[in-house]
Amino acid sequence: MTKKVTISVPDELYERMKAWRSTMNFSQVFQRSIGSMIRKKEALQQKIHDEFDLTSVVDRLRREKAEFEANFVEEGKRAGLEWSRTAHYRELQYALAWTPSKNPFKDEHLGDYFSQMLKTESERFAITGRMVQKRFQEFIDTYLLGWKEGVEIFWNEVKDHV
Repeated sequence: MTKKVTISVPDELYERMKAWRSTMNFSQVFQRSIGSMIRKKEALQQKIHDEFDLTSVVDRLRREKAEFEANFVEEGKRAGLEWSRTAHYRELQYALAWTPSKNPFKDEHLGDYFSQMLKTESERFAITGRMVQKRFQEFIDTYLLGWKEGVEIFWNEVKDHV
């Protein structure tokens, strides 16, 4: 059984196709072309699967991802400790009660700080594209958790002396 599919073409191409309609079966051309492209992609997928030990590649990438995320937590923690050293008492209290949000850059008290701090990180990754930005947002969230942890570590060291 065959299924009917509608495709869109630019006006210019449509006009050119009209001139060849009587000598070309566009449905057949489309079927052959798409069939060929799919076979090539499937062959490439099979080649990748056959030639590479995907399990070990995936395991390695998972380890690297975990290290990368751990580095983000550590960088955030270091930044939180550094920020705490010069923060005023009220700022520390605010930061301790603060919960990282989806847009920390708009936070009334910490927004300017985070904008500047995370601008450096986003430039390091040359963020472009929607998916990359979404993925980077996950790392920002990880960084902020580390930052908050750094502030808490600092406070736990000094609170009994204040």
